[in-house]
Amino acid sequence: MENYQRLCELIDKYCDTDGAAQTAIDPVWLFRSTGPSLKVPTIYRPCLCLIISGVKEVTLGDEMFRYQRGQLLAASVDLPIVGHVTVASTDMPYRSLSLDLDAQILGDLVTNMGLDLGVDGDSSRGLFVEETSQELVDSVLRVVELLDRPDDMQVMLPMLIREVHYRLLRTGHGIEIARLAMGGSTMQRIAAVLRLMKDNFTKPLRVEELANHANMSPSSFHHHFKQVTAMSPLQYQKRLRLTTARQIMLAEMKDAASAAYAVGYESTSQFSREYSRMFGAPPMRDITAILGQSRNPGAHGNIPGSQL
Repeated sequence: MENYQRLCELIDKYCDTDGAAQTAIDPVWLFRSTGPSLKVPTIYRPCLCLIISGVKEVTLGDEMFRYQRGQLLAASVDLPIVGHVTVASTDMPYRSLSLDLDAQILGDLVTNMGLDLGVDGDSSRGLFVEETSQELVDSVLRVVELLDRPDDMQVMLPMLIREVHYRLLRTGHGIEIARLAMGGSTMQRIAAVLRLMKDNFTKPLRVEELANHANMSPSSFHHHFKQVTAMSPLQYQKRLRLTTARQIMLAEMKDAASAAYAVGYESTSQFSREYSRMFGAPPMRDITAILGQSRNPGAHGNIPGSQL
């Protein structure tokens, strides 16, 4: 309980206003909200998220993950999700932190820990929620406390970040994170394809080429891809495109046609149809509603979205 209280104090100190704050510790973000937030699509990187107070819901495909204080959410691969804070108030704000995972650190730890990673060929959902451990919370706190001791950061941060990764591997779902670091594993091959798709989502999708990149047959690739992401490759690409287009319209104030072309659509009418199906309203009506809500003092949260 003392550690949670200390984390609350640090988040309040380094988050001047509602929303996300990138810290002087590169992989660490802090988030604070004094009210429920909008449903915002974003793209998770491999990360560990801890809620210090409040409640949040995250949707991946058609699956909903709800987590709160005492629980962690971890993503082992790049995933397009929709998230929103559901419980928060001025008296009891929502507070959370996010730490990006380092594949090199994971790989080194997996080699030294001698973990039983199961049968090569196993794949599992790339997002999970579980109860956190006191040891993991303790290690995260030691990382965040370095914000108050910048002179210690250069020497202490690498060791403390490594401890956080170690504690995560020791959780109930740690094996699923570990498989990401196992060279040539099914999870690692799917993760490599997801990174390729994320970096090239504006280009036409050819499932056969993606399967070849993963060194799998098309049927095996499709099965494992859906097991990890809860969606098909085409659905994944579509969510990447639409999520990015929405962020472009919000952050850069571009019109729907410009955003559509920027993310790879050749037809603005197709873009508008698919956008409406995903977000419940045509592009400009959706953006206008979001901007209107963001000006309302009762609506809180970072409009572009974050992993927190």
